[in-house]
Amino acid sequence: METTGEQLVGRRFPNVSLPATTGMAMSAEDFASGSFVLFIYPRTGRPDRAEPPEWALVPGAKGCTPESCEFRDLAADYAALGFRIYGLSSQDTDYQREAVDRLHLPYPLLSDSGFTLATELGLPTFEFGGDRLHVRSTLVVTDGTIAHAYVGVSDAAAHPRRLLAQLKLSR
Repeated sequence: METTGEQLVGRRFPNVSLPATTGMAMSAEDFASGSFVLFIYPRTGRPDRAEPPEWALVPGAKGCTPESCEFRDLAADYAALGFRIYGLSSQDTDYQREAVDRLHLPYPLLSDSGFTLATELGLPTFEFGGDRLHVRSTLVVTDGTIAHAYVGVSDAAAHPRRLLAQLKLSR
C-alpha cells in the first residue's frame, strides 16, 4: 500500500555514492543541488529470462519495465520542470545497462546492491527467491532535501504521470 513517506519529507538526501549505468558513480555532490526524481524499484526482468509465477503475487513487485518506460516517455516533461530522473535497484550496473539499452532510457539507473540508501533512510525492502529487493518507492529531492516521498507504490505504470501532475501543481 502506497504511503506518502511523511517521515522522509524534509530530510537531507544521504551522503552516498552509487554506481550508475553511465559508467561513473553518482556522488554526494551530484545529489546535493538541483532537483531530481529517484524512482526505486525491485528489479527489472529480461526478455530472455522467465519470471517465476510467484513474482506476480508479490504486491507492488510487477511493473518495473512499464514504470521505467513511463518515466522515459515523460522525461522531457520532467526536465521542463527542472527535474533530472534516476532509477535505482539492487541489481548491478551490468545487468541494468541491458535495460537502459533495450528500453532506450534517457536517464541513468543506479545500483544500490549494498542497500546503503535503504539503510540511511529506513526504506523498506523484501526478500524474494533468496534475494533482498527494494520496495517500490519514489523520492523527489530539491537542493539535497527530500520534498516528496512515496513508499510502496502499487500502480507502477500510472505513478510517473500522477507524480508529474502533482509537481506541475506545486510549481
